[in-house]
Amino acid sequence: MEFRTLRADEIDCRIAQIASNYCTLLLYKDARVDMNILDETVGSMNWQKRYVRDNANCIVGIWDSEKNQWIEKEDTGTESFSEAEKGLASDSFKRACFNWGIGRELYTAPSIFIFPRKDNNEEESKEFFEKNGKYTTKTKFYVDYINYDEKKNITDLIIRDHKGNSRFEKLTKEKEKEINNEFMKIRKLIQDNEDKDSKFDREQFYKYFEVSSDNQLNMKQRKEAIELLEKRLKNV
Repeated sequence: MEFRTLRADEIDCRIAQIASNYCTLLLYKDARVDMNILDETVGSMNWQKRYVRDNANCIVGIWDSEKNQWIEKEDTGTESFSEAEKGLASDSFKRACFNWGIGRELYTAPSIFIFPRKDNNEEESKEFFEKNGKYTTKTKFYVDYINYDEKKNITDLIIRDHKGNSRFEKLTKEKEKEINNEFMKIRKLIQDNEDKDSKFDREQFYKYFEVSSDNQLNMKQRKEAIELLEKRLKNV
């Protein structure tokens, strides 16, 4: 039995360290992802969980039809800052699922450093600011794209912020070339639409995707943009 690797939309970004001029991110999964993958892989009736030591330890069992018994794996969690008891139970469950191999590929993530963006020619923006003696940020980060090799090691990773800006990229040469070609194709399609139809509005096109430039289009948006632009060009 083998569990699949996590998709980009199943991975969250958590700030590990933050200062005035940088922050670091960790990739993590939540308990719902574990439950969904267990249901998907072994079936909702073929796995179970139970807690011991006041929720500190979670034991996840999977039914082995050949041995006609439950096979169990266990791990210990840590309390969260809010809802300590609930957070402890959730964390111990997630850790037990790591022991089964669900999301273990996240351990191969590179060191993810995020640096403040610069606004035009001004000083570095106050993206990371001090509040109550600690640095924080209002910026939200998400995984736009992730890919793995045959050993489930992360080979490609793109992280964007909630405004669509790419903030971290680790790409193979092949993937980098593919992404550059997509951007070039979109830019050409935009230009072709402008040349053939005076009613085409580039700014309205960006507004549709809630971005201000093609560079802010994420992986999913780029594919949709290409389809829309090609379809529109055929109908001009």
